[in-house]
Amino acid sequence: MSASTPSAFPPVKEQLAEIRSGVAEIVPEPELEKKLERSRSTGRPLLIKFGADPSAPDLHIGHAVVINKLRTFQRLGHQVVFLIGDFTGMIGDPSGKSKTRKALSREDVLANAETYKAQIYKLLDPERTQIRFNSEWFAPMPIDEFMKLTSRYTVARLLERDDFRKRFTEQTPITMMEMLYPLIQGYDSVALQADVELGGRDQTFNLLVGRTLQEAYGQEPQVILTMPILEGTDGEQKMSKSLGNYIGVCDSPRDIFGRTMSIPDGLILRWFRLATDLPAAELDAIEAALGSGENPSTFKRRLGRELVRLYHDGEQARAAEEEFNSLFRQGGVPEDVAERVLTESVALVDLLCQAELAESKGEARKLIRQGAVSLDGVKLLDEVGRLEPSAAARVLKVGKRRFLRLTSGA
Repeated sequence: MSASTPSAFPPVKEQLAEIRSGVAEIVPEPELEKKLERSRSTGRPLLIKFGADPSAPDLHIGHAVVINKLRTFQRLGHQVVFLIGDFTGMIGDPSGKSKTRKALSREDVLANAETYKAQIYKLLDPERTQIRFNSEWFAPMPIDEFMKLTSRYTVARLLERDDFRKRFTEQTPITMMEMLYPLIQGYDSVALQADVELGGRDQTFNLLVGRTLQEAYGQEPQVILTMPILEGTDGEQKMSKSLGNYIGVCDSPRDIFGRTMSIPDGLILRWFRLATDLPAAELDAIEAALGSGENPSTFKRRLGRELVRLYHDGEQARAAEEEFNSLFRQGGVPEDVAERVLTESVALVDLLCQAELAESKGEARKLIRQGAVSLDGVKLLDEVGRLEPSAAARVLKVGKRRFLRLTSGA
């Protein structure tokens, strides 16, 4: 890691003001101030750690809440390590889980990790980002060293964690592998000698284990910085790919803008504060305008543009809004709709699955029951219905933003 000159870092008070913005908790903040002061006096950037298990192949803007704060540290001159938990990913983080998680295969973990590598530079400055894998130190670790690691923490301390304590009390199984997860994540901070570790509020226990282990290994303990959890597009539950209420950072401009327009009005300000990089003064102005009764739709549109700009660019943000206007105000159909040739009769449920418009036959039937499936503007409500080939091109629509053009191939 290369050192910077002292003048490269803003004054500590300015750094703290930027770092505090939108943060749930800093533990302990006086230690962060000391680290920043030392960094500025020596010209050496702090090492800021963020770890992600590759349990799903896509990063979404819920992840980006934390990653945006990493970008703040980078703007202030510090170095970020984006740690891909290819080793811990095979265990699965039990945080917040009421039952044992299914472990991923090595092949699944590696495939997902590759997609993380491809996506992360959409969010972070490549010059101030190291990508590391925790198999670097765990794969070659001798068993006696691993046993020493387990001796650094007690079962009683692990059972202080809410989800473990609840499962233990209810006599719900907890595997030893899950119990080891916080230790393994914590040791990552030892291996990297992290100065600061970031995570969501649901990660607080694991991050504190990292502090404890660093002290046990004779290191200065890291400061913990947690960010609020971003609700998904449903406005209720944590954003999650498994719940389908997410916006992926690699989604198309059309999908990012369209899905943003579907969020409840009550989330507009929270998403602005947590998911965009607008300065505090602009965010305060948006809050004041919303509070004075201005039309929420105006700000929801701006939010959509800001998110597209972040992950694509400003020109595509404008184009996504124009397309949205065409589709939902004028009933238009996108130009680049996927096309499928029908040469024989096909069950509607099967077609929805084959075209990836539904993840399962159960979801396809549910969409049909809800009236979310239409053909040339006419709702298809028969769960066992079939589609026949037609000489004329037709458009199948699912929900508000998914289309499929059907042709006979003639």
